[in-house]
Amino acid sequence: MNLLAIETSTESCSVALSCNGELISRSEFAPRRHAELLLPMCEEVLTEAGVSRRQLDVIAVGRGPGAFTGVRLAISAAQGIALALDLPVIPISSLAALALDAPNNNHPILAVIDARMGEIYAGTFRRDQEGLVEPLGMESVGSAAVLKVAAGQIWNVIGSGWDSYAEMIQSRLESAPAWAQGERYPQATAIARLAAREASSGQGLAPELALPVYLRDKVALTTKERQQVRN
Repeated sequence: MNLLAIETSTESCSVALSCNGELISRSEFAPRRHAELLLPMCEEVLTEAGVSRRQLDVIAVGRGPGAFTGVRLAISAAQGIALALDLPVIPISSLAALALDAPNNNHPILAVIDARMGEIYAGTFRRDQEGLVEPLGMESVGSAAVLKVAAGQIWNVIGSGWDSYAEMIQSRLESAPAWAQGERYPQATAIARLAAREASSGQGLAPELALPVYLRDKVALTTKERQQVRN
């Protein structure tokens, strides 16, 4: 099966091709350059694998949450490619993709993306029997100061939200994380791994049904709100 995966929900722009069990990928930390980089990256991984667009079987995409423009770009690109080639689309949570890159050390995973405006996107996950991840609850957006996680756990924490709000997040945990790293972003390789199981069982959506997940409908603060965040 040839599966093309796209992830542009954060500052990192990435593409991966799963071809006969092998992953070929491109990734670049490139704020505001995603639209410039995305399609050339797709062509590069296809060329490296010797696979044509017509040989693709499914498109996987990071559905968000994340930056509005980045999430829209990924969904639009996935829909466009899938419509042109009459392929199904598998949307995958960008927080789940982020969580998959945490260590597999038997601790649950708190994935946090800096949502700006003093907030984080957050999701909690655990490893399943296949070493992938499954959610422990609903994904959320809000201030790190009011983050809610299950009690009695020692967490792995991953994502840019930790870089920005480590003290606040730590105050919401009962104990220090088992592992924490802030300079990590959702990657298309993780999208591909998570989507492969669904693809192998014949799951997938018509392109027009693959929708973004934003978690919030506000993209900017008022002047008064910006002052409150700074204070």
